[in-house]
Amino acid sequence: MSTLDMPARNGFSLLKRAALVFALLAPTAAWAAESTAVTSPRVTATLLSSRDAVAPGERFHLALAQKITAGWHTYWRNPGDSGEPTKIDWQLPEGATAGPIQWPAPKAIAFEPLVNFGFDGTVLLPVEISVPAEAKPGERFAITAKATWLVCEKICIPEEGVLSLDLPIATEPVIDSAAQARIERTLAGLPQEAPFRAKLTANGPDKMTLAIPELPAGISELRYFPLSDTLIEHAAAQQVEGGTLTLARSSAFRIAEPSVEGVITYSQGGTKRALSLSADVAPDLLAQASAPPAPPPVVTLPAPPAEDLTIWVALAFAFAGGLILNLMPCVLPVLFIKALGFAQAAQASRSEVRVHGLLFLAGVVGTFMVLAGLAIALGAGWGFQLQSPPLVILLAVLMSLIGFNLLGAFEIGGKVQGIGDGLASRGGPVGAFMTGALAVVVATPCTAPFMGAAMGYALTQPPAAALSIFLALALGFALPVVALSFAPGLQRLLPKPGPWMVVLKQGFAFPMFATAIWLVWVATMQTGANGALAALIAILVAGFAVWLLGVTRRRGAALRVVAAGLAALFVTTTAAFVIESAVPPKQAPASAGASDVWSPERVAELQAQGKPVFVNFTAAWCITCLANERVALSRQDVKDAFAALGVTYLKADWTNRNAAIAAALAEHGRAGVPLYLVYPGSKGAQAEVLPQLLTVDIIVRAAERAAGREVQTARNP
Repeated sequence: MSTLDMPARNGFSLLKRAALVFALLAPTAAWAAESTAVTSPRVTATLLSSRDAVAPGERFHLALAQKITAGWHTYWRNPGDSGEPTKIDWQLPEGATAGPIQWPAPKAIAFEPLVNFGFDGTVLLPVEISVPAEAKPGERFAITAKATWLVCEKICIPEEGVLSLDLPIATEPVIDSAAQARIERTLAGLPQEAPFRAKLTANGPDKMTLAIPELPAGISELRYFPLSDTLIEHAAAQQVEGGTLTLARSSAFRIAEPSVEGVITYSQGGTKRALSLSADVAPDLLAQASAPPAPPPVVTLPAPPAEDLTIWVALAFAFAGGLILNLMPCVLPVLFIKALGFAQAAQASRSEVRVHGLLFLAGVVGTFMVLAGLAIALGAGWGFQLQSPPLVILLAVLMSLIGFNLLGAFEIGGKVQGIGDGLASRGGPVGAFMTGALAVVVATPCTAPFMGAAMGYALTQPPAAALSIFLALALGFALPVVALSFAPGLQRLLPKPGPWMVVLKQGFAFPMFATAIWLVWVATMQTGANGALAALIAILVAGFAVWLLGVTRRRGAALRVVAAGLAALFVTTTAAFVIESAVPPKQAPASAGASDVWSPERVAELQAQGKPVFVNFTAAWCITCLANERVALSRQDVKDAFAALGVTYLKADWTNRNAAIAAALAEHGRAGVPLYLVYPGSKGAQAEVLPQLLTVDIIVRAAERAAGREVQTARNP
């Protein structure tokens, strides 16, 4: 090899080395210290790394950077009166770990009448990442962060993004100086641990004093941000006097530990500063916060807060609600019976028809007054008797017997016939009265428009006023039958009696059987399989007892006495079994099946997270509730709208007695179900009360109002 070739070879060797270095550095440019941005009209989010390459065993910082559009804000770890903090779900290589978000000091952001704690402009949320010592140079350190945040202006919108970085692993870390400088400025500005401890003491029944020692002189704009959202009223003014702050206690005041953590911010010489502050809780204040809750008070029904009814408006609502109640499906089977009785009596004297109408009215009014008196005395609501499984089973037995009687399966005489056969088909005087009474009992599962407000108002009034409202409800309910009995022109519209009536009578048996099946289902919902078994046995025994009395009706007196004794024994034994097997727990939980379970605490929790809430107060025995669920709540358009708007669906099941549900109904001026509430996703915001009869459009529009935005569904393409 000539000496002339040496420089050429050396130059070529240097060129190869340079190309290799460039090849190693070129990917580093692609593996930039900042991820691809996730952008919305409100927030641009990126994942920022202080390293271009990481080394085995080292710790370094990443930061979720949020550039927030003017007028909008995201949230601190305690979001204040509403909102939800930013969260990051990390996916890291095996052995790597991510620390918690290192939160900068927040700002108090007024959102009348609330105050939120959060950030505007640009904010970095640093997180320390640990690289495992076993990491091998030359391999990749892939980082994926799924971030979720809530961004709010006048409305709040949940957003999310998946941010990725793919950093090389090297023997020595490669620092990205620009990203490192940004992250270090954020770390330097984080609240520093205070070199002293504060003390939190009680100051009257609804205030506290936070004593902060060793604060520098000449500071201004002092504010306390607790980590707990159950400590102070965030929107209340914080009065500063020397080194103490006077704070308003939260309406949900609770302290779990003898010390509380938080951040104080202040201005000193025009510079914003922040300290991480621990405060010891005075023993008397801690005792107040940790005292066991008082036993649930007796549920009383306050006046409706929003309806502002007067007695005259309530009377009008009650009368109109009673009139409309005749059209509800739970009443129709019994009214079928009365219609048949009128058709049979159409050829009788007008005076007899009028007497039947008045007796029906007496049955309606008498039963309404009994139920009203019990509701007032017990503090219960409309339909309370159907919260008793034994009574539900008794009604199922009665409906089954009426159905079999209409089919002609049995016929018994004497007084029993006057109630049974007269009620079912003959329309006699006793039957007219009992038809009215039975119509009221089976009407309780339904709540017609206007009824809810009227009855909620009634149960807040003195007994005389309350009974007058129930009387108006009874008169409205009885009006169509009474009008028919006193109007000859209407009677002439009824067809003349004939063979068709036998067929019609038998046909009316099937609505009775349908009602009985539904009542057995209600008993099952209340007490489980025991309720269904008790109901079926009760129907079997009742049918056997009636058959036994019927087949011995024309036998000797001794045989009739034996039959009556056996029937009484069977019925008494079965009644004892039903009562033992079909009594629910004293305080049944507010079960919800597949949906989330309602509780006041759950609503408050979701609102604090910025989530709208739909609450369905319902019961298995409430026909109106079930109809709304079939017609509207179970529709796919509603489910899609709730999913798109982030609405949480809660169900409060009042099938069995539940004091918390009764109190919530009373709070909204209701004496029974259904009740539908839609809460905005703001802490403490009041609910919108929806009508008692729902449509898809009503629900979706209310959800849009609660979420502060519209949604695209099949209903609204």
